Amino acid sequence: MSRDKILAVIRQNQPALTALPVLESYPPVQSGLVKKFAAVLQSIGGTVYEVKQVDEMIILLQKQFDKQARMLTLIPSFSPYALLYDKNEDPHLLADVDVAIIKAHFAVAENGAVWVTDGLLQNRVLPFICQHLVVVVDAGNMVASMHEAYDQIGNDGYGFGTFIAGPSKTADIEQSLVLGAHGPKTMTVFVNS
Repeated sequence: MSRDKILAVIRQNQPALTALPVLESYPPVQSGLVKKFAAVLQSIGGTVYEVKQVDEMIILLQKQFDKQARMLTLIPSFSPYALLYDKNEDPHLLADVDVAIIKAHFAVAENGAVWVTDGLLQNRVLPFICQHLVVVVDAGNMVASMHEAYDQIGNDGYGFGTFIAGPSKTADIEQSLVLGAHGPKTMTVFVNS
């Protein structure tokens, strides 16, 4: 059979169109989101701090990371502590980043994930190539579930977006959990209240 005949047969044998299902709407949950987010993220290997100011975050970072570590930030208020990365710089400069400090659009309490896009990242490889990922998210930008998260991002325009939840991990080898298997070894989230 020729290609055209095959395609013609396929077109004649299409199933009938069916309407999309009506999705249930879930009532938004507003209370206890930060506590749930923290509990879930900690259960998957991350660390969460509730803070009010950048100075508090920097003090905690100084306790957590060696001052010799190579730190990059995309948040100008962290520039006294870490090198401010500019998207016009050579991306090869990201090859040996120890700590990356980024901002997230929002966090999802249900699974401990944060949502970031290319608009915040400047270079999409940064949160995956670093040894330690630090994320800042506002407490007011927390949603309860992935249903709410997809409602929020469904009509947004972005070239790249991803949910990040916890440090990278695998249990493929001898069923032993390994953190930092193919990405950051740690993930610290500062919930700015």
